[in-house]
Amino acid sequence: MNSRIEAIIFDCDGVLVDSEVLALEVELGSLAEIGLDYSRADFVARFTGLSNEAFFALLEEDSLARKGCGLPEGFHDACHEKYSAAYERLTEIAGARAAVASVTLPKAVASSSTRAALGKKLRMTELWDLFAPHIYSADHVEHAKPAPDLFLHAAEALCIAPSACLVLEDSTNGVSAARAAGMRVWGFTGGGHMDEASGVRLLSAGAEKLIPSWPEAAKAIAALA
Repeated sequence: MNSRIEAIIFDCDGVLVDSEVLALEVELGSLAEIGLDYSRADFVARFTGLSNEAFFALLEEDSLARKGCGLPEGFHDACHEKYSAAYERLTEIAGARAAVASVTLPKAVASSSTRAALGKKLRMTELWDLFAPHIYSADHVEHAKPAPDLFLHAAEALCIAPSACLVLEDSTNGVSAARAAGMRVWGFTGGGHMDEASGVRLLSAGAEKLIPSWPEAAKAIAALA
């Protein structure tokens, strides 16, 4: 029997804000320019949900394996400049703010973003005040997703047992992290970067069920009470 849920922990990118589709635009384009081509589906499955450090480390490995050399000098900084420009178009995922505001249980954000980037995205979309002070980034722990550390950190800060926490995630790395933390996890498929295969991957990674939109999320969370 599932334990009673006492807190909700939300991923940010691709769950609260529609940033992943913008990041994919930057990343796939920038990588194609240096001769590293990926299918969109494979790229989403492999890289979504990782910290910046882990993401660029894996790209470095791919570049060495496929091209015999590392990423070009300045590639990391160039991508971040492009992220900043793309994020000027950032929006909440439709209905996120209203749905989060309706949640009466203790709640937190646990994101693979850096502290600075996470703060910027939540403030741009007017979500910061709905979660503060319980806003946690990859900078808060030594090992980011898919390790369980970040979710465990959030649960400890909320003073809620991990087994009583429910996580909303859009990535297999995030789902794996939540499961490793001993938490229940739902797969959120309402982001602009998601497709049918994404939902299948989330279920295969251990998501309890799929949530296709924020109105549906609000209903499902309310039903937990």
